[in-house]
Amino acid sequence: MALGKIKADTLEHSTAGSLDTQYVVNGSAKAWARSGSAAINESFNTSGFTDNGTGDYTIAFSSAFSTNTFPGTTAGLGTAARSVNHSNSQTTSIDLDTFVSSTGSRTDTATGFQINGDLA
Repeated sequence: MALGKIKADTLEHSTAGSLDTQYVVNGSAKAWARSGSAAINESFNTSGFTDNGTGDYTIAFSSAFSTNTFPGTTAGLGTAARSVNHSNSQTTSIDLDTFVSSTGSRTDTATGFQINGDLA
């Protein structure tokens, strides 16, 4: 069975309007995940989760990014005030560090992140 290609500059819905395909290619999240404090619960383009110690996680990507300078957003999830920093961005992984907002001490907490950029 041969595989084909669909080429389109615009996607159009019968009632919801249309969207330029450049938005889909360049503007949508290329990786995201939601985690409990010890494992990924839901994800897109993530292949691994490493718990490096209290509040220190590494997330591996299924598909590499073209550079390690991609923008990302992170958030602590749950009822307590948490902050999450992403650091050590690589083309194939990212480190997430989670903290208690009021004290700045590392803590294991549920987190979420989203990354935008160009995949390699």
